[in-house]
Amino acid sequence: MADRDPRNRLNDLTGPEWIYALRSVIATRYPTSGAESYAHHLRRRHPSPKPPQLLAELVRFFTRSGGHVLDPFVGVGGTLLACAMEERSAVGIDLSAEYADCYAEVCRELKLTPQPFVVGDSRNLSSYAEVQAKPFDLILTDPPYAQMQAKAKTGEHKKRGRSAATPFTASESDLGNLDYRGFLRELRLVLTSALPFLKPKGHVVLFTKDLQPTADHHNMLHADIVQELRDVPHLAFRGYRIWHDQSQNLYPFGYPFAFVSNQVHQFILIFRYEP
Repeated sequence: MADRDPRNRLNDLTGPEWIYALRSVIATRYPTSGAESYAHHLRRRHPSPKPPQLLAELVRFFTRSGGHVLDPFVGVGGTLLACAMEERSAVGIDLSAEYADCYAEVCRELKLTPQPFVVGDSRNLSSYAEVQAKPFDLILTDPPYAQMQAKAKTGEHKKRGRSAATPFTASESDLGNLDYRGFLRELRLVLTSALPFLKPKGHVVLFTKDLQPTADHHNMLHADIVQELRDVPHLAFRGYRIWHDQSQNLYPFGYPFAFVSNQVHQFILIFRYEP
């Protein structure tokens, strides 16, 4: 087995492992039942829970063993589970006490020691002792996307009788309840306030998904996030990966009149803190 290059300060990967981690598309169907689902039957209370295995892959690349990770929009704790899987520590923050309770229930079922979960607003990072305790190697998060979940569902959701809007929370402070431009502005403010708690050359990795275009705007949210975050001092955009969610079923949107894309992928945007 190949050894890790002693010059590698980023992670514990060998050369072949590093090469595999650089593939631009992650195309995997993660289990939603059984032991390998990591209690998905509980975590699905969240409208968009990320597979812990996917998050663990990112944690492995952007931290070394014993690394420390911050998720300012932790939801039901996927990042915290991933860090537990990879022997890293983490702090999660979310507005929802319900999601915090769900994460605690998941930990009990999986027999995992819970990581710190702060019920609070990520715009107040400096007020949380858990955040100030020690610097982070990575910020990994899946922020709520500008009213995407607050819209009525179509396609497969509607076919299964789940067409009602499912916002993350009812809070006016929830970024998922803001309009498009308001979301971008507040996301920039949150990440700007988070950088002082990140080690130099640490990474910010965030998920996002584009919205369908309208007559007024292209709605390529991933591109607008990158443009918005260019204004954050010392935060450099390093590229992206694409997660092809193979659990998504295709649906004949627009048939037989117009082209409407099935969006079965999400962007994983990667930035580096370079003070």
